[in-house]
Amino acid sequence: MPRLDPLPRRSGRRLAFAAGFAFSAALVATGLGTAPAYAQGISLLRDTETEDMLKSFEAPLSRAAGLDPQAVHMYLVGDPDVNAFAAEGQNIFVMSGIILYCKNPNELIGVMAHETGHIAAGHISRTGVGMEHAMIPMLLSMVLGAAAMALGAGDAGMVIMSAGSAIAQAQMAAFTRVQESTADQIALKLLNATHQSPMGLYSTFERFAIEQAQSAYKIDKYAVDHPVGQDRLADIEVGVNSSPWRDVKDPPQVTHTYEMVQAKLAGFTLPVQQALDRYPESNNSEPARYARAMIYMRKPDLAKALSTTNSLIQDEPNNPFFYEVLGQIYVTMAKPLQAIPVYQKAVDLRPNAPQLRLGLAVAQLATEDARLANAALQNLKAASLMENDDVFTWYETAQAYSMLKNEPMANLSTAEAYYNSGAMRQAAIFAIRARRGLDQGTPDWERANDIVGVVATPQR
Repeated sequence: MPRLDPLPRRSGRRLAFAAGFAFSAALVATGLGTAPAYAQGISLLRDTETEDMLKSFEAPLSRAAGLDPQAVHMYLVGDPDVNAFAAEGQNIFVMSGIILYCKNPNELIGVMAHETGHIAAGHISRTGVGMEHAMIPMLLSMVLGAAAMALGAGDAGMVIMSAGSAIAQAQMAAFTRVQESTADQIALKLLNATHQSPMGLYSTFERFAIEQAQSAYKIDKYAVDHPVGQDRLADIEVGVNSSPWRDVKDPPQVTHTYEMVQAKLAGFTLPVQQALDRYPESNNSEPARYARAMIYMRKPDLAKALSTTNSLIQDEPNNPFFYEVLGQIYVTMAKPLQAIPVYQKAVDLRPNAPQLRLGLAVAQLATEDARLANAALQNLKAASLMENDDVFTWYETAQAYSMLKNEPMANLSTAEAYYNSGAMRQAAIFAIRARRGLDQGTPDWERANDIVGVVATPQR
């Protein structure tokens, strides 16, 4: 079941973003590339079903690029923008908007191949070098402009400064355009290496080009940091047409999974009426019912949400994500006892999915029955073993320990939650509290000590 989280500070590695130029509203659909400047304000959308799909798309591309698929981290961003970007540390961020925009799996895979191309080519680490070079003319113009103004030529000084800034921006845009073209060419190679059609990449860029051409804004091809639409198509057209895999179609099961994920995201993220327009009640297909289950839960019309979700379970009784949605509906209805066996079914079907374990634990704790706190704690521990930096999991772990009257471990879990959200001062406060009540030398005491030590160490 999807949930929005603030961008976490992942344990042991910082998510450092590549610098880039923000796009105007008219050009937002052309923004496939390295991280835009606004990236640090993003929120992650957690959903096992969608994350599974993205990982299955990315793994073959990573292997073909000579990367370790386990080291390439996929993040789903709850954002309507039609965009995706790569960031330092082999991280790829995919906006929910681009999943809804792409017409088929092959189009999204083409986008992901492009982002994998950025990582494989080392573009993220080199962006800082490009910015340094671009800053030189701007700094020189500031010195010369200040000198002119000091001599009484105020207007001339302002012109010199403005010209330097324009040159710097143009240099950085040119540097980035080269990177984007390189990533496009690598994407073609990766798609060929994985025996996938490059037509999805081409058709996505073609739609971008049409939208760009229809824009009310006049585009200066030398001022933007991506190749202009028609130029981009021309650069990849030969490679697309010569690909031996040009006419390969997405497998039916992959298409079905993609349509279901699109429906779920539409029902969860789009305005209710917009989602209903996309999946009207006259449409009785499985994806449309999936979307409406989300819509009804949000409205809320929980009776319809229940009946719609149960109809999906009748169609696919072994789909863990349908049980996950049903469990969430019961929790929303303040009926956590009914949610528990439903979530348990989801966990039984997918025991290695930490978010499903988390959902079960949330239902168990929502009963406020201390007899279920230990079972919830075991599910939360299992989730943390697979994914130890999820803030909400640590928050719920603190609740479980509180119900069990274990204050030191509740404090340590709260410290973990703050630590992974980047609130380091609060993390240290709760780690110190935890350390006082824990036996010295135990793993938990050592962990509390580690958090205090990390916070106390000056950050470079």
